[in-house]
Amino acid sequence: MRTKGLPVSEAVAPQEKVKQPDRPKLADIMGPGLITGASDDDPSGIPTYSQAGSPFGYALGWTLLLTYPLMCAIQMISAQIGRVTRRGLAGNMRRHFPVALLYPLVGLLVVANTINIGADLGAAAAALKLLFDLPEVVYIAGFAVLSVSLEIFMRYSRYASVLRWLTLSLFAYVGTVFVVGVPWGTVVKNLVVPHITLMAEYLTVVVGVFGATISPYLFSGKLPKRPKTKRRMPRRGL
Repeated sequence: MRTKGLPVSEAVAPQEKVKQPDRPKLADIMGPGLITGASDDDPSGIPTYSQAGSPFGYALGWTLLLTYPLMCAIQMISAQIGRVTRRGLAGNMRRHFPVALLYPLVGLLVVANTINIGADLGAAAAALKLLFDLPEVVYIAGFAVLSVSLEIFMRYSRYASVLRWLTLSLFAYVGTVFVVGVPWGTVVKNLVVPHITLMAEYLTVVVGVFGATISPYLFSGKLPKRPKTKRRMPRRGL
């Protein structure tokens, strides 16, 4: 097809090219991923690891070789499932599982996440109680109201920016390593040579470490994040 002797590609006015940034901004790279990663170091996880190290020292270091790759695998699998299916965890389960199995599984997930949130609020309240001696119920209610209010009434971009800056508090772990004397030889030994006992207390702490590291919200919260699909430009001259 020609217009006044010219090909269609030459007759149609050229489209303005969209200028893409040369490099992505650091704030975009270290945005949701940074906040999601930092959220796994929640208030309920900190006392769990503290209670693991208090009676057993570095004897549970070997769990890092199992929990870290499992956590990464769950994150990647959940992200890929959400990217391909564009559905959340419950949505995919609804497509492939019968209703008799779907509701109990989702119910267990709701219970696990609810208990996790309650543990987070309780741990945060216990930490604040060390500074100000008030009933923990007051702190629990205060943290709950504050968290819900910020999510509802605060603009998302500003809220995300605040959370991003709060992740700097994790450098306290780095500072602690340089302040206390860490016996690195003992750390490496317990990391590669498991010291396992069949005591009830030891096994309970191991289950707690795995449960705190691979939390239910890690995979349930990853799947609903749907990527934006590119719309195809209409073909001209046809």
